[in-house]
Amino acid sequence: MSQSPTPVTEILRTSPLIDGHNDLPWEARKQVGYDFDRLDIAAGTQGRTHTDVPRLRAGGVGGQFWSVFVPAQLQGDSAVSATLEQIDAVHQMVGRYPDAFGIARTADEVEAVFDSGRIASLMGAEGGHSIGCSLATLRMMYVLGVRYLTLTHNDNVPWADSATDEPVHHGLSRFGVEVVHEMNRTGMLVDLSHVSADTMRDALKATEAPTIFSHSSARAVCDSPRNAPDDVLESLRDNNGVIMATFVPEFVSQACAAWRQSAVDAAAAAGLAPFDLSQFAPFVKEWMVRNPRPASGLADVVPHFEHIREVCGIDHIGIGGDYDGTGALPTGLEDVSGYPVLFAALQEKGWSDDDLRKVAGGNVLRVMRDAEAKARELQATRGPSLATYEELDG
Repeated sequence: MSQSPTPVTEILRTSPLIDGHNDLPWEARKQVGYDFDRLDIAAGTQGRTHTDVPRLRAGGVGGQFWSVFVPAQLQGDSAVSATLEQIDAVHQMVGRYPDAFGIARTADEVEAVFDSGRIASLMGAEGGHSIGCSLATLRMMYVLGVRYLTLTHNDNVPWADSATDEPVHHGLSRFGVEVVHEMNRTGMLVDLSHVSADTMRDALKATEAPTIFSHSSARAVCDSPRNAPDDVLESLRDNNGVIMATFVPEFVSQACAAWRQSAVDAAAAAGLAPFDLSQFAPFVKEWMVRNPRPASGLADVVPHFEHIREVCGIDHIGIGGDYDGTGALPTGLEDVSGYPVLFAALQEKGWSDDDLRKVAGGNVLRVMRDAEAKARELQATRGPSLATYEELDG
């Protein structure tokens, strides 16, 4: 008689589910200026956010990379200061809810916080504009707890091309390569979500440590520029990195991707900048009245996990839901309580308990430990880079 699979809830109770990307800090900034009296996530914020403590608990979340995103329309010192405010907000949130959260800066600390019954809280900066072309700023963000930098957001940065902008460098510039090397030296993970395929390829060639995609899926399944092509997935496997598959409908459903492209084309025809969210979001809200978004569901998400496993192998898959960073989500995954539904679907596809533990957080913890070890090695042989953007790219 075959043994029954372990209940998903039991797997997630004993193995931390570590999500790669959640935009609750920006929602807290937009909605209430970080006033958690007015957005009390311990009491529940259903209908206002995708994320709160009760639903994180229901979803079995054991670790979360909180995005300290700021819009790319902020540049230079303005982007840096806004990112610092986002970092502060995460620290203040964790301090306000100490029974729910604990700051984690290393893989060991993630496990220690999880073992204490709390949600390990890490940070990721979403877009190279957050460092203002300053390697010293990058280093200080690491000191403050930021553990990954997404090299771009929707727009190019002076040293790297975005997936959703016109190519300038066709990958990384010389300073961009130096950013990757300095991230390796500090121990900060290189995040390749949002970047162009050429930037993905350049970063994978340049890096000395495993890389991540914090919230992207497979381009072969859904042809969105935000997803990773198969050759990149193969390079990520060889790099021993991890792609944290996302739930965003436009990145998992081809019908939704085509719908978004139609919206982008319509916005451009109206003279707007489609990847400036301050312009695009209100336009789409009105455009959707006449052009509703196609439905999406779990059946759109699961094939990405299956495809990534086929191309990359089970050791290179994670989860990056992008909750509170997208306006719609697939049916069944509407908020952070939905992770067990996904894991049950994978279990039905024959994924073993060990497979699910790796996807939940085991693979990300391995990547973190590898990056930490590589940083110790590099710090023994070279000091902080004093290179500047002007010297290398000016």
